[in-house]
Amino acid sequence: MSKRGATLSTSDVRRDAVVDAAITEFAKSGYHGTPINNVAARAEISPAYVFKLFPGKVALFVAALDRCTELVERAMSAGAARATGGSPEQILYEMGGAYAELIADKKLLMLQVHARSVCDIPEIAEAVRRGMGRVTTFAKERSGAADEHVQRFIAYGELCHMITTLDLDNHDGPWAAILTEGIRHPNAH
Repeated sequence: MSKRGATLSTSDVRRDAVVDAAITEFAKSGYHGTPINNVAARAEISPAYVFKLFPGKVALFVAALDRCTELVERAMSAGAARATGGSPEQILYEMGGAYAELIADKKLLMLQVHARSVCDIPEIAEAVRRGMGRVTTFAKERSGAADEHVQRFIAYGELCHMITTLDLDNHDGPWAAILTEGIRHPNAH
């Protein structure tokens, strides 16, 4: 991920690579199950250099969550752009579709799921709240939808998380059919 219009230093490039690697590794095994060595190996740098870029594992996890929020906002913005001239509800619908496309690659989805399991760590809880605040505010401001529609949009996103993580699209049973009815998202991979 490069910063537009700026020449990145080697440490900026490596920092971005480490955050990308952290997303992948934390998505696989969560905060507690992911040693910094795994992130460093994926980023092809030494663990010592990871600690030079980030003061600790919490800071690295928070950076991964912040990147996730940026990617979610970007996807929602692209979705909103598809609904040019649409009603607030249509804009939310397109934002939701763009988000569903984004989390079809389960890395970002699983990072969010794992983050909620470690919200007893204050810095991570704050990052999760900050991200949810940014996404909710963006949805409200960009769509112009009423609060109850934005709330429903966020709630459907949470339901989409559950459907995807539990693979309910491929689960038989009337209860799964109730939960998945009308929820659209690409198959996760």
